[in-house]
Amino acid sequence: MNIFRLAGDMTHLFSVLVLLLKIHTIKSCAGISLKTQELYALVFATRYLDIFTDFISLYNTVMKLIFLGSSFSIVWYIRRHKIVRRSYDKDQDTFRHYFLVIPCLVLAVLINHKFTFKEVMWTFSLYLEAVAILPQLVLLQRTRNIDNLTGQYVFLLGAYRALYILNWIYRHFTEPHYVHWITWIAGVVQTLLYADFFYYYFQSWKNNEKLQLPA
Repeated sequence: MNIFRLAGDMTHLFSVLVLLLKIHTIKSCAGISLKTQELYALVFATRYLDIFTDFISLYNTVMKLIFLGSSFSIVWYIRRHKIVRRSYDKDQDTFRHYFLVIPCLVLAVLINHKFTFKEVMWTFSLYLEAVAILPQLVLLQRTRNIDNLTGQYVFLLGAYRALYILNWIYRHFTEPHYVHWITWIAGVVQTLLYADFFYYYFQSWKNNEKLQLPA
């Protein structure tokens, strides 16, 4: 494992911890899209089908369990927790996320490395993760005022994938025959979706202002 992969994993982990910190300490999910969280739960559920059949390393298994457990627990908190769910803005979080699921599934069936169930599901998770942030970004544009923890959560999510791109570049030049076009293209698309958010995030940081996205 190289430094870019480790940094990407830790950044991803920190993003989840920031969100859980917001939910646990403030007892609020204001500004958080349930639709995006449900998509991430589906991403991890379909990506880690091999968790009990293929052992790679203890680190790999632990990270899979963390992301699976955290994603479903976040969905549970927003849907079921008697205090947290009161702060969920259902009227603003109206992105029809099934419009993302169906095309990603069709694309995974048509374009994959190998036509097996686990491989198609893994490819589906890549395509879906690339666009899963869209409901969250739309919600932030609608609400405009973004609290610090929500802003940090979204920033860390974007930074994690950007670091993974550096990991892929490093591996391409250091490992023979390392080519994964599906993973690369999905990762680049995912990172590009954060470009607008990154711009306004750094602008707010530079000017010491509250983060706002244009409507």
